Amino acid sequence: MTSRWESATLRFALCYPDAYEVAMSNLALPILYQALNSTPGVLAERVFAPWADMEKALRASNLHLFSLESRHSLSEFDVVAFSLGYELTYTNVLTVLDLGGIPLLRRERTQSHPLVIAGGSCTVNPEPMADFIDLFFIGEAEEGLSDLVQVLLAYKDDRPRLLRVAAAIPGVYVPSLYEPHYDDGGSFVALEPRNSDAPPVVSRRIVSHLPPPPTRPFVPFLESVHDYGSIEIQRGCTRGCRFCQAGMIYRPVRTRSRQEVVDSCEQLARNCGHSELSLLSLSSSDYPHIEELVSDLAPLCRRENISLSLPSLRLGPESVRLLEALPGRRGGSFTFAPEAGTERLRRAINKNVTEDDIFSTLEALREGGWTKLKLYFMIGLPTETEEDVEGIASLVRRVAAFDQGLRLNVGVSLLVPKPHTPCQWGAQDDSEVVDTKVGILKRGLRNGRVKLSWPDTGVSQLEAALSRGDRRLGQVILRAWQLGSRFDAWGECFTFDNWLQAFASCGLRIEDYANRARDHGETLPWSHIDTGVSQHYLTAEHNRMQQGQPTLDCRTESCNACGLQSRADGCAQAATTT
Repeated sequence: MTSRWESATLRFALCYPDAYEVAMSNLALPILYQALNSTPGVLAERVFAPWADMEKALRASNLHLFSLESRHSLSEFDVVAFSLGYELTYTNVLTVLDLGGIPLLRRERTQSHPLVIAGGSCTVNPEPMADFIDLFFIGEAEEGLSDLVQVLLAYKDDRPRLLRVAAAIPGVYVPSLYEPHYDDGGSFVALEPRNSDAPPVVSRRIVSHLPPPPTRPFVPFLESVHDYGSIEIQRGCTRGCRFCQAGMIYRPVRTRSRQEVVDSCEQLARNCGHSELSLLSLSSSDYPHIEELVSDLAPLCRRENISLSLPSLRLGPESVRLLEALPGRRGGSFTFAPEAGTERLRRAINKNVTEDDIFSTLEALREGGWTKLKLYFMIGLPTETEEDVEGIASLVRRVAAFDQGLRLNVGVSLLVPKPHTPCQWGAQDDSEVVDTKVGILKRGLRNGRVKLSWPDTGVSQLEAALSRGDRRLGQVILRAWQLGSRFDAWGECFTFDNWLQAFASCGLRIEDYANRARDHGETLPWSHIDTGVSQHYLTAEHNRMQQGQPTLDCRTESCNACGLQSRADGCAQAATTT
């Protein structure tokens, strides 16, 4: 009997470059796995970044890293596809390639090696990984994956022609077809196509309507980070928080119908046996008739003894009541993110939450008997002053005084000014400024009921540099990996000195990428990527942020002209169904 491996014409190894228990919580993996394995002639299997002890064992035994399903070496696949969702996994990509017997640098690969491709949110600035990836897919795979697969099937034995033909597919970026240019001072100035095969701008692929979600995903054989079944009820967000990259790049809003969500939850529960289901969205409160959806799912939850969770709810007493109505609700912890300590700064970043919203929510929590509250804030926001930082401590103290029974966990992170957001031109706070602001918070929150956590400046600075970098950062990533950097997203593994040494050895400075403000007339390393949200809109939002002017939600007010109206996909209002 012929095995699936032997009968397949095109074989994919799918990798989210992190440990198994993290990677198995990635939502893109089951979508790609299902789509590829349902395509005639195509096989998809999974591979994960091995932990340090496994890497050591593989090297000591002279064994290649292999796929989970059939244990074939990565070098035996036609395509190795990475999902890049976090910049601090970049060194793990190199580990996976090296252990799989694949040259790290794309220029060193031949026709005999697998094609290395990548997708995911990080690819809206693909340049830092351009030395290692043959082909990037920018956008939502449900929309253009089949186009790419047909090209891979047709030209798999002719790599140069495959890359030229693939570059004509909307959403596909082939870095070898582009040349970066720098001025005499070493600053990036332009990225130009080498020939007519490469379009000057690559537009993100956007699916008009969400296809059915995976309802037969693989069930982990050990506990994963997010150990529950997930159904995406809505994609995109129009709240317009100016620091939020996901809210910008996943527009427009597309919503699954209540019946489709209920049917999918029924199938997922039947197929996988999860004890908890999570309804995923960037802003679950904005799902039309969310209360009715929860009510629709109650019979399933009671029958199967399943609890239901709703992450990303908007601050307000109605969210508390909604959480209290969730079937099988467990625990007494409530989480929300005011982001800033003053209303002035919240208006500037377009986080339209008032103090009335906060304290009416607290009243609902007190009435409901909630015992734990998690608050998330950011420092380093544009226009922030020391008074705004003191405002965080003041707000937390007033929250603690409002309800003496609440235990408070306060998490503070440092803003990473991400590409394709109104913050993309800004400078990240340096370590000295961050230390001053953290000191203000420590002095202001000496309360036994308040647990405060603050950012690792090195981690945040590296994330900013890698997210805003140009192609020269490839040599930095390679050098850091050679110095032993692995699993940089894990605190116990992160070694900032490796990265500082890597930058220095490459003649670059991490500060020039993370802590330097950009001019609006400057060509950015990601300017050749069009996410659908126009630079004109981002510039206007940046100016409104500096002036402290909020922008209303276009789903309830008038269109904000973000640029998506000019795309065939349509705007958020047109793409939403109930």
